[in-house]
Amino acid sequence: MTDITISPPLKGSLLTSFRTKFIALLGGAVLASLLLGGVVALWNVAKLSRDASTEIETGLTKASEGFLESYIDMTAQRADLMFARTFDQVNMLANFTQRLVDDPKLGRDLGGLLNDNTGFQDSMVYDAQTRWLQNRSGEPSVISVWSYLLDGNGKMRADVEQAVRDSTSFDLIAPSLMETGQSKLQMYYVGPKERPIMRTVPYSDQAQNFDKLYPGHNDKNWWDFFFPGVYEAWQQWLKDPASRPVANDITVLAPYVDAITGQLIVSYFQPIYNKSRSDVAGMVGVDITLDQLTQLVQGVKIADTGFAFLAQQNGNVLTVKGEDEKLLGLTEVSAAGTGVTSNERSLFKSSFPDIANLRMPRPGATTISKVTVQKDGNPVGLLVVMHPLQPINMWQANGGIGAENLMLGFVVPESEVYASLYGAQKQIDTATNRIVKGILASVLGFLALVMLLSIPLSRRFTAGLVGLADAAGRLTKGDYDVRVPVKGRDEVALVGTAFNSLAREIRDHTEMLEHRVSERTGQLASANDEIQRLYDKMKDENLRLGAELDVARKIQMMVMPTQSELERIPDLDIAGFAEPADEVGGDYYDVLYVPGGAKIGIGDVTGHGVESGVLMLMVQSVSRALYERGVTDPREFLDVLNRSIFKNVERTRSDRHLSLAFVDYADDQATISGQHEEVIIVRKDGEVERLDTMDLGFPIGLEENIHDFLASVTVPFTQGDTMVLFTDGITEAESEDGKLYGISNLIASVKRVHAGTAGAIADTIIADVRAHIGKQKVHDDITLVVLKHR
Repeated sequence: MTDITISPPLKGSLLTSFRTKFIALLGGAVLASLLLGGVVALWNVAKLSRDASTEIETGLTKASEGFLESYIDMTAQRADLMFARTFDQVNMLANFTQRLVDDPKLGRDLGGLLNDNTGFQDSMVYDAQTRWLQNRSGEPSVISVWSYLLDGNGKMRADVEQAVRDSTSFDLIAPSLMETGQSKLQMYYVGPKERPIMRTVPYSDQAQNFDKLYPGHNDKNWWDFFFPGVYEAWQQWLKDPASRPVANDITVLAPYVDAITGQLIVSYFQPIYNKSRSDVAGMVGVDITLDQLTQLVQGVKIADTGFAFLAQQNGNVLTVKGEDEKLLGLTEVSAAGTGVTSNERSLFKSSFPDIANLRMPRPGATTISKVTVQKDGNPVGLLVVMHPLQPINMWQANGGIGAENLMLGFVVPESEVYASLYGAQKQIDTATNRIVKGILASVLGFLALVMLLSIPLSRRFTAGLVGLADAAGRLTKGDYDVRVPVKGRDEVALVGTAFNSLAREIRDHTEMLEHRVSERTGQLASANDEIQRLYDKMKDENLRLGAELDVARKIQMMVMPTQSELERIPDLDIAGFAEPADEVGGDYYDVLYVPGGAKIGIGDVTGHGVESGVLMLMVQSVSRALYERGVTDPREFLDVLNRSIFKNVERTRSDRHLSLAFVDYADDQATISGQHEEVIIVRKDGEVERLDTMDLGFPIGLEENIHDFLASVTVPFTQGDTMVLFTDGITEAESEDGKLYGISNLIASVKRVHAGTAGAIADTIIADVRAHIGKQKVHDDITLVVLKHR
């Protein structure tokens, strides 16, 4: 019998009735024919609009980008020329200073001659509070000598005083250079690292401003405090000229706060070398303010509101107007790092994602990027054009000198570039909208007429289908005797005949299914009773096994040494701990009293569980029997014990065996025999001894005759000494991340409390092991015996 499922029809729903669908089909056919012509017309209009827009956009884009590329290239040449003019003046000052260094006699004679002239004499005054020397105001330059170049009385060292006299010649050329060429903020000379005196033109409160802006500078060498790494980079250039990033000695500093004027400046340094060119002899420098760089970019005029900016390769914008800074989403922060305080407003940290994702062009290339930013809460499209300047050596505030191509950037709103395009597109859109509205009005009128004519026709064609829908609704409610009257021989009549046949089949199928459900219900009830009986039987069996395991565990614990037995041994304080991984453990330890001493055993049966626990009880029983028979020789004791255990293992067809060692104590000596884990001894003074038992025996129960493998070793064990015996359940205890506790942690734990009692030591070790394991499941039996010589 075929399974049949019928979903109930949505009777009475106007939207889902066949009549509605018929009307929709007829109306849709008319609508499609009307729309076809309209779509063709709209497509042609839209194509014309796109083609016109594309043509205009292509022309404007090509012209605009060509203009921007030419303009930015011309502006970059002006910027390179400005840097070159500053470089020339730095070179002039450096060449003059280098000439005096290369001819020391000329330098000293010129310095002495100038110092004899009252117009060039330096009247040095010591400031006891701030601990530096500085000449009086009114002189051509300011010269500052820091505290680490003075003695305890504020006097200059002889070599420093001579360096001050020699540097007087700086006053000959620097004031003239300040008045010529590129506008400059100041020019200065700084001595070598061993004598970093500083002479600056024009005169200013140099040291006082240093104290205000950079506290602590007077306690550390000038070079290391303000410009760490730059001096060492110049020294490397002397050793390897090819290591210079750019092939000249001038080093440009990223913008920072000037210690003399407090303004944000850019510095140009050129090192001075000693006569043999083996080391740096100081440097000359020129400062210009960012205002001078700003004048360069603020003179750029692009469209109505376009502007320019100057940035570093790392995205830090050096010059840009305040209102334009907001359009780029820049925020100025004080950059962290060693040395002078720099300021940073990076494109890559812009609040606008498109700006932050900009990438700097490679040297010699020009990039044009389209980005979107927010202005007054509205999106604004921008064109960003960037072009790199000629490479320079640049020192960053975080140290190091590298090649830097400063980036010149232009920013212009897209709306200003494509204004004519947007106007043409607006006119095309207006015409297109008029055509669309006319087509829609015609379509809706024809569609309304078709709907009025289709309603009478639909009633005649759908009467038979309505009857089928009504009969289907009664069938879904359980009326399997329903039948549909069949009239005519069309497709609707064929469907009615098929429906009547289906209704009879469903009735027969339902009656048979009810019978089968009754039979299966009885079978399931019988099966459920059988499952319950088996469950009760299994529950009783589990209770019995649990009781047997509990008895075995209690027997195992009963044979462990009692506290009273441990206290019988006069010289030893003994503490033991044993915890099985399962209900029944496989670790063994025992303490047997011997007049004048004791015999302490510890062992580990392979595996754990019931079989291991039984073998442990065998070892305990045989050991006790040998002890009672007075067997005292360690080798004989182990030999007899092994034979007994081997025969029992063989009889039970078990594959278990164990590592086992004994410690025989008497007269302040301990004799160790048998193969097991290491024995740890911590002497009274904290010294640690580790005794390996690998060569003292053989696994018990593995071979019948192990006499030739047995040995013993005797060590002193005196007052204050501590001995620790353990199973691998301690050293191989795993943490939650899989790390083993290990013998190193065990030794460290013992050493930490070895002066305490045996119980305190054992408690500490077990606490450490549990902390190491954490919530991890314990996988092996844990056994520990601590012996402390009283």
